[in-house]
Amino acid sequence: MPRIPWSAMIVGLVAVGTVACKGGGNNLAGNVCNQLSTCNSLQGVTVSACTNEVNVSLGKTGQSGRNDLNTCLSLTDCSAYTSCVLSALGEGAADDSGSGGSVTGGGGNSGNSAGSNSAGGNASNSGGSAGGGTPPGGNVGGSAGAGGSSPSGGAGPGSQAGGAAAGSPGAGEGGASAGGVATGAVSTGAGGQGGTTGGSASTPAPELMTSGPNAYWTAGQVTVVTSGTADLNVDKSTTYQSWAGFGGAFNEMGWDALSVLTSDDVANAMSLLFDPQSGAGFVYGRVPMGASDYAMSWYTLDDGAADYAMNNFSISRDQQMLIPYIKAALQVKPDLHLWTSPWVVPSWMMDSNSNMKSDAQTLGAHALYMARFVEEYAKQGITIEAVHPQNEPGYARVHWTQAELITFMKTYLGPTFAQRNLTAQIWCGTMSKDPDDTNIAKATASDADAMKYVKGFGVQWNLQPAVATLAQTATVMQTEHECGNYNFATPYWQQSQYNPNQPPNDHAYGEESWQLIRDWIVSGVNSYNAWNMVLDTIGKSLDGWPQDALLVVDRSAKKLVVTAAYYAFRHYSYYIAVGATRIGVTGNSTAYKGLSNTAFNTLNALAFKNPDGSVIVQLYNMGGSSQTTTVGVGSALSQTLYQFSVPSHGWATLRLP
Repeated sequence: MPRIPWSAMIVGLVAVGTVACKGGGNNLAGNVCNQLSTCNSLQGVTVSACTNEVNVSLGKTGQSGRNDLNTCLSLTDCSAYTSCVLSALGEGAADDSGSGGSVTGGGGNSGNSAGSNSAGGNASNSGGSAGGGTPPGGNVGGSAGAGGSSPSGGAGPGSQAGGAAAGSPGAGEGGASAGGVATGAVSTGAGGQGGTTGGSASTPAPELMTSGPNAYWTAGQVTVVTSGTADLNVDKSTTYQSWAGFGGAFNEMGWDALSVLTSDDVANAMSLLFDPQSGAGFVYGRVPMGASDYAMSWYTLDDGAADYAMNNFSISRDQQMLIPYIKAALQVKPDLHLWTSPWVVPSWMMDSNSNMKSDAQTLGAHALYMARFVEEYAKQGITIEAVHPQNEPGYARVHWTQAELITFMKTYLGPTFAQRNLTAQIWCGTMSKDPDDTNIAKATASDADAMKYVKGFGVQWNLQPAVATLAQTATVMQTEHECGNYNFATPYWQQSQYNPNQPPNDHAYGEESWQLIRDWIVSGVNSYNAWNMVLDTIGKSLDGWPQDALLVVDRSAKKLVVTAAYYAFRHYSYYIAVGATRIGVTGNSTAYKGLSNTAFNTLNALAFKNPDGSVIVQLYNMGGSSQTTTVGVGSALSQTLYQFSVPSHGWATLRLP
């Protein structure tokens, strides 16, 4: 009989650690899969893999599922038997690859239209017709066509016809014509030359983007293979946290660095960071309340004598650099989600040992200080959506006790915001030092009165082990990407690499960044923030620590440099949509230099399902040579195998419509 494709459920070759479910004394899952094999209904899937998957399904359906499968085993007609098994597992026999939707978007020469969103479209799974339209499926992703020089050009989801990519003049990404290739091949072309006009296709083409040393954001080629074993299996039936997006921090030094560039270059920097089509598509922005360690100098918003009524509160300093920086971003991303945290407080709020005073008058004034910040920014047309009351209390220049900070949030800050009708949320952040800040966060989560006001947790650096616990109570945001160039050892850095004069901003930091993002996502955070989005090549903080950034300004050459770390972020942030759900991945232990399954799953791959149904697979190759990889997507009965190459010391993103 013909093989029946079934791709509503992703195969999960997980070590379930359970004994195969029994039915009437028999190995039910094994019997079911052996009969499927006899009927020639397994496609690219072994009996063993099928057995594992059926056992996982039975673990969810229980006795009713076992009864249904036992009924199926009594059938002798292969077609009826296979349909019965599909129904018993709750998946049906529908093929979600589409039923011949016609894509009529124009593929040819689409890259020559600067910034056009008209090419292609998204093929309908129900046979509908998709002509010109917005992404996914046919975006011409860039600000330059043939011969363009803008580094902001990038491939849009789907057709990848478009402008110059990664700053290579005249080397735009041509790509497959919109909807015209059913086999999944993605090609590149010169100057944005697209393929032929899209014809009729049953399945939109997959998309591959790779980055490796000196070759960033490069369209790759995907081949659909009909035989072999997947190195990586994507399991849509295993789901984890939802995703809210990526972002970065605004700091004075970043805007000061950008000030030496032309207005076009500054606009391009904002596009690279915030544009969802030609950039990283950041949706969050962190704003310091007063000085951070990347201000031009230390300051607060009410320096001088004690001012409990905030009569002298002023954001005039912020209007010089921070607010113009934020407004430049809002020009690109008007609905940017902005949140704030202070590094320092007015000196009159502390005692001689830099301890935060605990009297009611001081704590009430500090709550008013934060409320005024939200209100004054609103007058500038800038909405602050959340306040994290102290950056890294365990390390801060102002010392808080655990009890005092929790009391401040529930007794002063929350009620003050309520009294002043402020909609800005209060988060317990940004926690960094373990065990001090870990204890603050966990104690807050256990305090019912505090949690009446606290809507989430902001964590960074050393708080990763606490994420799983905190996530049981509220949303968790990773608030600060590690800055690179450390004078201490980390899992991805040797202390001997430290340079006290300037940060490396090199490919190694790109690899480190990819892994750090992966680690935090696996831990369960719902969003992720870069630290400095922009610095100059020296990158020294007020404390003299030279740190990396995503975009770097060469002041002498008056040039904007896009770093490897930027592309590590963009691979995630461009493809993983707000509202996506992280899904399961499992790997073949022989796929990457003999790594164990645990190491493969932990170190090399992530997958998400976007709200539009597309599946995003992120892969990293730590090896010294490029790695041909096969990703399996399908079910216990049928897989589609996608094969492509991941660069040495590089990473790749596969998008399956």
